[in-house]
Amino acid sequence: MVHRIDRKIIALLLLSQLWFLGCQTSTVAPVAAGKNSGKADAGQYFTNPIAEGADPWVLKKGEVYYSCGSGSGGIYVSQSTKLTQLGERVPVWQAPDSGWNAHNIWAPELHYLQGKWYIYYTAGRTPGGPFIHQRSGVLESSSGSPFGPYVDKGMLYTGDDLQHPESGKWAIDLTPFYLNGQLYAAWSGWEENATTDKTKQHLYLAKMSNPYTISSNRVKISSPTQPWETGGELDLNEGPELLKKKGKAFLIYSTRESWLKEYRLGQLTLADTLQDPMKADNWVKSSGPVFEGTEEVLGVGHCSFTTSPDNTEDWILYHAKKSATPGWSRDIRMQKFTWTQDGYPVFGKPIPAGVPLPVPSGQK
Repeated sequence: MVHRIDRKIIALLLLSQLWFLGCQTSTVAPVAAGKNSGKADAGQYFTNPIAEGADPWVLKKGEVYYSCGSGSGGIYVSQSTKLTQLGERVPVWQAPDSGWNAHNIWAPELHYLQGKWYIYYTAGRTPGGPFIHQRSGVLESSSGSPFGPYVDKGMLYTGDDLQHPESGKWAIDLTPFYLNGQLYAAWSGWEENATTDKTKQHLYLAKMSNPYTISSNRVKISSPTQPWETGGELDLNEGPELLKKKGKAFLIYSTRESWLKEYRLGQLTLADTLQDPMKADNWVKSSGPVFEGTEEVLGVGHCSFTTSPDNTEDWILYHAKKSATPGWSRDIRMQKFTWTQDGYPVFGKPIPAGVPLPVPSGQK
């Protein structure tokens, strides 16, 4: 009798352990990457990645998120009320057959400035590499809609001699922003045009007189000089994006090689937005990367920022490599970030694909 009772107790214990492990698994089991249909609790969770592609750009206006990207020789825009589902990609502009912007359309950004929609983008006059002809341009919507139609406002001047527009220098990833009422443009560029795309990239800043005109010579505000920015095939700073909090301004930028798993984010800090951003010494570089890959999430970089639907949370969108193999096969991911008490961003570590995450606050 004793042995029978012992066997029953052991069986019950084993069953309870199996039940416990089953509960654990159902809580943290990865959902198929990018498939929100598998998430629990009626849409309260999502999983990364949220989309295919790279260089994610999202702008929140009112209750709508507008996304922008490039593909098939042109630029698309999408809209959605859900940050985790960026919406249908609608083509809004196709590159011309010839000219400075006929090929290599990269990293477009959609902005609403001075009552109009603008798209800033990178392009080149010859297809493929070496990518030595890349410049930055801007499109303006003629309809008041982010879906255009768009008018090509031309190449933006990105050089050292404003009196000679033809002297512009190689420039990619241009982004506009306001500080203290002044419109600026920041981008990644070369000191001099070169015959090889294995040329060091720096961050530059210039003033703008309107959304389609740069009105000052450029100022170099950052170079890849730190150990965590160098050591690979190419030293670069690129993809600058602005953040502001508690009187401080930050330029979050990408460094190391975009085609390698070491791609990561660095930070420049303007300690007081009343300081002149055109003075390079006013920008302080972080002592190390502020967001970098792990063994599970590779090559994180080229980000944009937005808020949750109810504006109570801050979110970073970024791309990651699909494998450790060198190349540009990437997908788009997002996660919430926080701030220190004195107003510095804390991005944490990239969360692996398939892990359920709560949707942004206020998302329906």
